[in-house]
Amino acid sequence: MKQLVLASHNPGKVREIQALLAPLAIEVLPQADLGIAETAEPHHTFLENALAKARHASAASGLPALADDSGLCIDALGGEPGVHSAYYAGREGNREARDARNNAKLLAELAPHADRSGHYACVIVMLRRAGDPEPVVAQGRWHGRIALAPRGANGFGYDPLFLLPERGLTAAELSVEEKNRISHRGQALARLLAALT
Repeated sequence: MKQLVLASHNPGKVREIQALLAPLAIEVLPQADLGIAETAEPHHTFLENALAKARHASAASGLPALADDSGLCIDALGGEPGVHSAYYAGREGNREARDARNNAKLLAELAPHADRSGHYACVIVMLRRAGDPEPVVAQGRWHGRIALAPRGANGFGYDPLFLLPERGLTAAELSVEEKNRISHRGQALARLLAALT
């Protein structure tokens, strides 16, 4: 496999996945570069949403497709925002504005709770073609806590709030290389690549 379409319009995810696949000499084509619109994510699980995105991108491009669905799951909030992580505080505005609102809402929702533990979850799906009856699926989890205030300028989404207690740093304070090595997406992609070889 020399090329695949990445079923994401999220520039942060695109950068992370391109960097993680670079050593394999696989050209990762973001679906936006091919004029492919995002598809709906109406499902209640990361797996169902990832499959829907991969099938859509593969059908539209005629290429193998890779899709992930991921989000932040907070114990005290019953697993929320979960599959709704990207639009937790609404769909208005650009990605940066949504990220800021999502982080503010998360801090407000967690304010009455002493337990600030949670994890990032990621499910990655790779399809050889849109109708592939045997999608390759891999998962990753990255455990941490929610900080009291945002810290760091790297990363995206909830990274400025996602605290790694053993490091004393948020995900947004890690280098790109370290985050890619230990994150939920990095774990899932490593498992996916192991399954493909």
